[in-house]
Amino acid sequence: QMQLVESGGGLVQAGGSLRLSCAASGPSGRFFSSYAVGWCRQAPDEEREFVAGISWNSMTDYADSVKGRFTISRDDAKNTVYLQMNSLKPEDTAVYYCLADSKFREVVLGRGDYSGQGTQVTVSS
Repeated sequence: QMQLVESGGGLVQAGGSLRLSCAASGPSGRFFSSYAVGWCRQAPDEEREFVAGISWNSMTDYADSVKGRFTISRDDAKNTVYLQMNSLKPEDTAVYYCLADSKFREVVLGRGDYSGQGTQVTVSS
């Protein structure tokens, strides 16, 4: 089992920045470096959508809506993945979820064997 805990969400004005963190723990957490990790988000009354993903060897992929504004990175020594979000827009408002899977393609599809509880990001106009 692996537990994923997100942090770093909050309220920010449009144009501002936030950095989300996803920390892994648990018996399977020691294998974190071999997992692909990603971020998805879900706004009220909308379906969950893929935002960004990073493979075990740091290959990355992003949704078109966040390319050039968001950057995903990982620090395997800390069992943590980060999502740096710049130039935030009101339409980025959502609950952001971290997920992990042994297969990168699953993460890019917004699926994972493990998922966190989410952190709220609110961007005011």
